[in-house]
Amino acid sequence: MSAASFGSGRHLAGGVLRVFLSEALVIPTGFVITIYLARRLGPEGFGLFTLTALLVSWIELCITSLFSRTTIKFVSDAKDWKPVGTAVLRLDLALSISAAVLLWIFSRPLSQLLHEPSLAFYLQVFSLDIPIFSLSRAHRDILVGKGEFGKRALGSVGYWLSRMVLIIGFVELGLSVPGAILGSIGASLVELAIGRLFVQPSFFGPAAPLRQFLGYSLPLFFSALVFPLYRRLDLFMLKMLGATIQMAGVYGVGQRMSAISGIFVTSFSPLLVSTLARTFREDDPAKAKEMGHNALRVVIGLLPFVAIVGGAAPEIVGWIFGPAFSPAGRLLSLLVFGTLAVNLISVTTAILTAAGHPRWTLVLTGPLVPLAVVSHFYVIPRFGALGAAFVTTSLAVFGAFLSVFLVKFLCQIPTPRATFLRASLASIAAYSFAHFWPTPGPFVLVKLGVIGLLVLFPLLFLEGLKGGELALLRDLFGWPESREEIVEED
Repeated sequence: MSAASFGSGRHLAGGVLRVFLSEALVIPTGFVITIYLARRLGPEGFGLFTLTALLVSWIELCITSLFSRTTIKFVSDAKDWKPVGTAVLRLDLALSISAAVLLWIFSRPLSQLLHEPSLAFYLQVFSLDIPIFSLSRAHRDILVGKGEFGKRALGSVGYWLSRMVLIIGFVELGLSVPGAILGSIGASLVELAIGRLFVQPSFFGPAAPLRQFLGYSLPLFFSALVFPLYRRLDLFMLKMLGATIQMAGVYGVGQRMSAISGIFVTSFSPLLVSTLARTFREDDPAKAKEMGHNALRVVIGLLPFVAIVGGAAPEIVGWIFGPAFSPAGRLLSLLVFGTLAVNLISVTTAILTAAGHPRWTLVLTGPLVPLAVVSHFYVIPRFGALGAAFVTTSLAVFGAFLSVFLVKFLCQIPTPRATFLRASLASIAAYSFAHFWPTPGPFVLVKLGVIGLLVLFPLLFLEGLKGGELALLRDLFGWPESREEIVEED
């Protein structure tokens, strides 16, 4: 491995580690918020908040995803990032304000569609968060494009900590569901303030030409519409097809718990776009392929740890949330695998974006929503919430396999077949062990830790630790290279 490759890899790995640690705050804060709201509001109130938050977050993610990876790539490529930043802020502000107004106007029809009249007021209040959130994420993307990963991580720290404090504080004041919404809006303001502290793109300065920017963004825009919608479609279809608000609350618990497996990849994908874009710009395709190949290995290597959560899901949910939410355990045991599959798709689309193939992201993600809608209409009336979870997971797994082959075809990045085989065998053992080893109450944490160590040992120290993983560990911990080596392909 060359010195330049080592430097780029170490910069990426160090950035991933810092951002991952900041995003990992969603585990304690998300646990606290979810447990607190579920117990404080009950299945009905928690269901209303979950429906509202999912719909608003889909709109926000569509807007931010439209410009996010394009912003990172263009800032990474530009000698002067400020015109790009100005263009992004103007586009983000115009689109987010328009979306907030439209949500306000259509809040009542949406609440009627979901058979919950009280949802309209909550959507109107939460619509205020859309422009604030969009601007805060624009600043985050500019920081990532500039390679300032540590400053980007501080924004996440401020967001997750303030979100927990503000939500609990407002709800304790007696504001119930509106209090949780106001706490979320306040957290977006905190992240925006931190972003402006480190980078101040102008709203009124000279802007980059929009034609090239939009030409790259539009294919990603349609993909951005599809991807977040797919990840939230099951709950909306479940409610639209007649589920009670209590069942929506139960399903929401399963969704939120499954999202934990995506924290690392959420941290990883934007940084991967930034670093790969710089690598392609430096005209070093071999180094870019190595980096992309190792990224696929890392995500696939998470499969056994997801399997542990899947096997112990009923015990985890029963201990944390109590008997009222016990059906969410079976849902979590399915959804957690779907979340990892979606995250693998996220990494592959990041590779395609950085390599200059944004249109293929739509080809990959576009069919997911129509296939899911048709499947949900057929499956949910027969199998209910468990059927919705099965559709979401199975389609995501299919999309993940397709995405890996697409990256191989377009970018000539080898498919990590041996890594997948090792991870699959370890996952079967981990799931079985977690499922058939009964543990009462908090002892489930002991079980998770023990099985995690048992899985980690053979993956790292028997057959799983090869050239790519060794390079990753060197980059993360700053170990010196013992010899010249390149990634060992499966």
